[in-house]
Amino acid sequence: MSNIAEGFERDGNKEFLQFLSVAKGSCGEVRAQLYLAADRNYLDASTFNDINVLLIETSRTISGLMRYLQQAEEKGRKFR
Repeated sequence: MSNIAEGFERDGNKEFLQFLSVAKGSCGEVRAQLYLAADRNYLDASTFNDINVLLIETSRTISGLMRYLQQAEEKGRKFR
């Protein structure tokens, strides 16, 4: 969330995309930690599945926003 907020405040799509990419990578890191927690039996299968679904949805949402920004004609407030 912090990477997304920071990228948005940069006022340009290129930088925003960079920070969205970092946020998407962080989502992948959390999924890796989720698998580790499951392997060590820190959580049950139902909890694992619930969290994993949320992480996949979050990653897809970030990807969608990235695609939108890549195709947008407006390049950000600082480029007006």
